[in-house]
Amino acid sequence: MTAEGTATVEEQRETARAPEIPAEAKHLLNIRRSQKARKPAFRRQESWRYKRVHPSWRRPKGIDSKMRRKLRGRPKNVEVGYRSPKDVRGLNSSGHLEKLISNVSELDEVAQGEVVRVSSTVGQRKRLTILEKARELNLHVVNPGRVREAES
Repeated sequence: MTAEGTATVEEQRETARAPEIPAEAKHLLNIRRSQKARKPAFRRQESWRYKRVHPSWRRPKGIDSKMRRKLRGRPKNVEVGYRSPKDVRGLNSSGHLEKLISNVSELDEVAQGEVVRVSSTVGQRKRLTILEKARELNLHVVNPGRVREAES
């Protein structure tokens, strides 16, 4: 802390280290990463043809649908075989459970072993207070961001 009692940028960015992940989980994360590289981008039927049809996935249900019948040359359908290993499902890319935080009071609800992600809509002033409280609670913040020195 500086003489005025406000923390410097370097002190704000110093947060706890992320919890360690077991070797088995690291192995499964590598498997998930390689699976995702081979997984097709599932697109909604005919979304490439019409502007009004959004590309986000919807199951093809028409009785004459070529995509539902899995004819050659059509995009792949979502199937259970594309799923990632059960033990790492829902974890972020570094293998931790993540809790999205948008204010200081939500930091009290973070469980042991979880990491914190500050919401993108949080401004600089509130982000500074969240980072300060997270440092006090010894929580790892995934995206501390670039915090400028508070102007006096």
